[in-house]
Amino acid sequence: MTKIEFTQQVAQHTDSLRNYAKQFTKDIDDTNDLLQDTILKAITYADKFKDGTNLKGWLYTIMKNTFINNYRRVVKTNYLIDKSDELSSPQLYASASSNFGENGFIRRDIEKAMSKLSSDYVIPFTLYFEGYRYHEISEYLNIPIGTVKTRIHIARKQLKSSLKTYNPN
Repeated sequence: MTKIEFTQQVAQHTDSLRNYAKQFTKDIDDTNDLLQDTILKAITYADKFKDGTNLKGWLYTIMKNTFINNYRRVVKTNYLIDKSDELSSPQLYASASSNFGENGFIRRDIEKAMSKLSSDYVIPFTLYFEGYRYHEISEYLNIPIGTVKTRIHIARKQLKSSLKTYNPN
């Protein structure tokens, strides 16, 4: 049997193959993909088909095996790859790479920018950065809460100006 004759015989079974594929996939696009994969494999491996045997049965076997292999691949991929939109802290930590040399440069630049600030601004800013609330800083330094907010705002502004190389905007 020539390649053309074989291809014509395979084409005669397209409708029954499509119906068989629908039983597996339940989706029209997946059905068409499975049908296309099956026909492509059948034509590619036409030399493996023995004349006089059941072509329709051979095509069904190719389709069934193709579906099973694709299903296993998808299940394995979904098991190995987390496709959730949100990444948890452990996922970020596991996937992040650290560059301690770069971190050292950044730390030194921050320290240099902080050293340029007056202690009137550094102390409230540092306390706020460490997690203290405005009223706690106000009580600790014995200054009005408005002054604390102003000093922190000015410190931020000056630091932002000094560290603009790290600002992506």
